[in-house]
Amino acid sequence: MPPSDLNTTSLGSICDDGSKKILHPADVSGKYTTWRRRVAGLLLLVYVALPWIPANGFPAVFLDVQERRFHFFGLTLATQDLWVFFFLISGLGFSLFFVTSLLGRVWCGWTCPYTVFLEHLFRRVERLVDGDAHARRHLDGAPWDAGKIVKRVVKHTLYILMSAAIAHVFLSYFVSIKGLYSMMQRSPQAHATVFGVVIFLTASLYFCFSWFREQFCVIMCPYGRMQSALVDDHSISIGYDKLRGEPRGKATDPNAGSCINCNRCVRVCPTGIDIRNGLQLECIGCAACVDACDDIMIKVDRKPGLIRYDSEAGFSGGKTKLFRARTLFYTVLTVIGASVFAYRASHIAPMYANATRMFGGSAFNLFNGSIRNQFMVRVINKRNQPSSYNVSVEGDVPRELQIAGNETLIQLPGQGEDLKSLVFTLPQAAYSRPLKMVIRITEVSTGNSVTTMPMEFVGPDPRSQNHDYLNASQYLQK
Repeated sequence: MPPSDLNTTSLGSICDDGSKKILHPADVSGKYTTWRRRVAGLLLLVYVALPWIPANGFPAVFLDVQERRFHFFGLTLATQDLWVFFFLISGLGFSLFFVTSLLGRVWCGWTCPYTVFLEHLFRRVERLVDGDAHARRHLDGAPWDAGKIVKRVVKHTLYILMSAAIAHVFLSYFVSIKGLYSMMQRSPQAHATVFGVVIFLTASLYFCFSWFREQFCVIMCPYGRMQSALVDDHSISIGYDKLRGEPRGKATDPNAGSCINCNRCVRVCPTGIDIRNGLQLECIGCAACVDACDDIMIKVDRKPGLIRYDSEAGFSGGKTKLFRARTLFYTVLTVIGASVFAYRASHIAPMYANATRMFGGSAFNLFNGSIRNQFMVRVINKRNQPSSYNVSVEGDVPRELQIAGNETLIQLPGQGEDLKSLVFTLPQAAYSRPLKMVIRITEVSTGNSVTTMPMEFVGPDPRSQNHDYLNASQYLQK
């Protein structure tokens, strides 16, 4: 191919003057397109169904930000437990690196939510309303008559409705289906923030899927730029077999290669590139060009696979190595991340507790010959069932130490929490130095317990004859 024909100075979706080119990819059929639609249908079903599927009393995926509870397929995590998701996210990230190093951008073309929504919802609606690629291009250039206005109104109304539906389903992951239905029955002013979020999401989705489209993948998504660092000559991606295809010519030319230069692969590309120019940033690995080329090859009685999934080594006549250093390295990191997450998630305590000193101007108070220290104990019940907890004090403490009111039993409903004030009292005569102690909170039914960080019961310096109050800063300075 002559170098002058290569599009190396601009994107396939950008005109020569720098303006956005409105792409109208032609429809295509074939084995890859069929399987992509099946995968997309399954993913859309999962996206809509997860908030409806109950798991351990909650939706399968419910990110309850208001109550600071996060439910994932029966596993409930409090805010304090979210650190375990570092390992899950790390494992997923390395798994994506593994897939990319092995299969290129198959994620983008097959399972990326943006691609699924754009290609299998919005563009299907566009084809239904405006017709095939030729009809859409003709409609763009047609004058604004009644027919064009009706089609535009119908199409963009459907776009807005679909964007709103996607936004509402997304919101249900944070407020649950029940909560979403309750909000929808009330005025927007009752939930102004949530209503604003839905409007923003709807407007953003409408903008992206009605106009921005492939520019999101090219300009905003960083994954395409990572491609060059993750793939090598043995990564399997979509490419053009130049050894078979060149030189291009008519099907009747015995001296020409297999490519008849029909440009069908270009017309079906959703990002407007010519795959025959090699692997490019805009290619999302959707395989539309593969099905289009195979269809033409069959019609001209030539072997399919001129455009296919293969590696650079394979296109050069060599052998593809699937198992190599980088794929093994990413596999090991993926397994480590997933294993650590699985282990830690299965060992998350069913309760959480901590204690902090209450500073009200002094670290302690003197009252009727006794020293008083006050602490705040927070207990979270991560179970779905009610539970009771005993509060006890352990450590270097004398027997005279008492908890005011002997209220050492905390009762919580399922997924409940309580912030309890505990007042520790010790006769001043029994105090000789700061007492190191810990507060232990024990679940009555199971015996599970949590010990707080080491704390100190403090009082006035026994060597001082001044028994006035000692504020916290003075105590800390001593």
